[in-house]
Amino acid sequence: MSDTPAKSPARPRRAGAKSARRRARELALQGLYEWLVGRGDIAAIDAHMREQEGFDKCDRLHFDALLHGCAGGLAELDTLLLRHIDRKTSELSPVEHAVLLIGGYELQHCADVPYKVAINEAVELAKTYGGTDGHKYVNGVLDHLAPEVRAAEVQSARAARSAPA
Repeated sequence: MSDTPAKSPARPRRAGAKSARRRARELALQGLYEWLVGRGDIAAIDAHMREQEGFDKCDRLHFDALLHGCAGGLAELDTLLLRHIDRKTSELSPVEHAVLLIGGYELQHCADVPYKVAINEAVELAKTYGGTDGHKYVNGVLDHLAPEVRAAEVQSARAARSAPA
């Protein structure tokens, strides 16, 4: 018998249960879509999103950072994205543009979110809300952007993958 105390099993997540961060990303995506399409007042859009069902279960700080950071930093984020896309951002679907803004913002400003998680979450948003193959485009763009804005983290991950076991 072991002297180590038995660990209680981790409580499994319910199927379909979403993390507070994922909810924040989804709500920020919806707000950014509304803003990109209608060019409405971001404060009014923010208030509208806070009235949505499930807002109370989202990470409010992350939602605020994404919605306001993407809207306020649109020119800077678009400049970053333009180096890795094959057309003007105005020619992207508003969903894919908003997803790329969120992914780009997280890569650039959210050091607590690992780069692979930022990319994966953006891909999942694109799969759920975007066009048929939009997630592939989002993945490719963010995969090229990550080494530019998270060079040390990406290099470390690549070195760990190529190291002998």
